[in-house]
Amino acid sequence: MSFDLTQLADAIAKHGPVARVVVADTAGSTPREVGAAMLVWSDGQSGTIGGGALEYRAVADARALLTHTVNPTLNRVPLGPDLGQCCGGAVTLLTEFYTSSDLAHLARDGVVARAVSGANTTPLAVKRILDQARAQGVRPAPQLLQGWMIEPLTHPTHPVWIYGAGHVGRALVNVMAPLTDLAITWVDTGTGRFPDAIPDCVTALPAPNPARAVGMAPQDAHHLVLTYSHSLDLDLCHAILSRPFASAGLIGSATKWVRFQRRLTALGHNIDQINRIQCPIGDPGLGKTPQAIAVGVASALLKSVANKDKINRGMPGDRGHAPPKRAIDT
Repeated sequence: MSFDLTQLADAIAKHGPVARVVVADTAGSTPREVGAAMLVWSDGQSGTIGGGALEYRAVADARALLTHTVNPTLNRVPLGPDLGQCCGGAVTLLTEFYTSSDLAHLARDGVVARAVSGANTTPLAVKRILDQARAQGVRPAPQLLQGWMIEPLTHPTHPVWIYGAGHVGRALVNVMAPLTDLAITWVDTGTGRFPDAIPDCVTALPAPNPARAVGMAPQDAHHLVLTYSHSLDLDLCHAILSRPFASAGLIGSATKWVRFQRRLTALGHNIDQINRIQCPIGDPGLGKTPQAIAVGVASALLKSVANKDKINRGMPGDRGHAPPKRAIDT
């Protein structure tokens, strides 16, 4: 979870003053984790802190305060006694109010840290977190610390390159675009292949030869190959295997993959490297529609990303885990 400054600025530009409600602390079983946030304005909202009675009340409270409250409010909500929910935990909600004039002073070294209760003097523990962010680039976890709320600024940290703007590619982009940790680059052979409306957070890259575009991808990119052409798919797989990459997936049938393995071997790639490409991709239990395929592929990718994050933080990861496979003809 992170502080999406761009989303906040867009909401203010469209709707005027905006309340931001964020889960600042939790105890026991709760619908969402610390850092989950939503924006609320006079006649709408975006994002979610878990839905249900908690969110319904939080939205109503935010709207009631929106026209006259400037100071942030902290509200601890025991979910059982106050709302009759079965979770059994408690949530502390921070509600803050923003206008366009507030935006320029929010972020510092990629972190939004501000006093929300008590004194404005920065506590030593908060200073240490900010120093680590500045000197070492350490992104802190969202947390309420000694009366200060600390959140990392939203910054896509996982590059995802999607090749193909057909039905499955479009479904996949629609599923993944709201995930702010993913920096999506969408590649196809020409502008006419893309839909008229592309999410602002997605970079469309028309490339007459998409295989050459692979060289522009970061070395830690996740590649998903689902074009209209088997020949183009093979060229893309060859290009991906010729440089470092985080993961790769190819849409197709088991038969297609056997043929690709032979051809990629003939192009000089060893079998261990070739088998880093997952093919077929998806989840066989979800169905064959583009949307079902997209959900399965996105799920596997998110598991891979979460596993990598755990390992990077020194936590036990599911090493050797392979995404579920899907036999899909293309």
